[in-house]
Amino acid sequence: MRFASTLEDMGVSFINAVMTLIAFLPVLVTLSEHVPDLPIVGHLPYGLVIAAIVWSLMGTGLLAVVGIKLPGLEFKNQRVEAAYRKELVYGEDDETRATPPTVRELFRAVRRNYFRLYFHYMYFNIARILYLQVDNVFGLFLLFPSIVAGTITLGLMTQITNVFGQVRGSFQYLISSWTTLVELMSIYKRLRSFERELDGKPLQEAIPTLR
Repeated sequence: MRFASTLEDMGVSFINAVMTLIAFLPVLVTLSEHVPDLPIVGHLPYGLVIAAIVWSLMGTGLLAVVGIKLPGLEFKNQRVEAAYRKELVYGEDDETRATPPTVRELFRAVRRNYFRLYFHYMYFNIARILYLQVDNVFGLFLLFPSIVAGTITLGLMTQITNVFGQVRGSFQYLISSWTTLVELMSIYKRLRSFERELDGKPLQEAIPTLR
């Protein structure tokens, strides 16, 4: 149920991003004619569209590299929590189970994994927030040559930044959904490992594509 609801939410967000692109991408293509020159690269046809795509891909790649360990840690967190809960449940009916040393060891594993999660999420969120802060002024940075040259008015600049923000936000679908994507990947790993367990196959082979 959790996997299905998470996948449904991501599907709705993806459709919303696609519809936004359909609505605003043609407008940005038209407005790109007013901004023939971009910083660093100079003259570039449809520069705003290309810049939105490249900038979004850079951000997505950055977060993919920085957050590469998160799905595995989330998956491991679900396993150690399940082991801890299972031992406590067994201890309700069997006095030989859930002994203090066993419970302490299982709780220590849960706590250790949570601290690892906190650490990795810390630098992941730092990278994500820094990217989003730069992202807020990226549109104005692209318009800087045109502003200095006086080729665009204030109204046109506002219109371009608004449309550029919509298109850029749509291309950044994975960035805005990254936390949900990590959760979805960890759930997928858990379901795949469960299937492998039922089939009597080693757990290490259950998730070769998402390590």
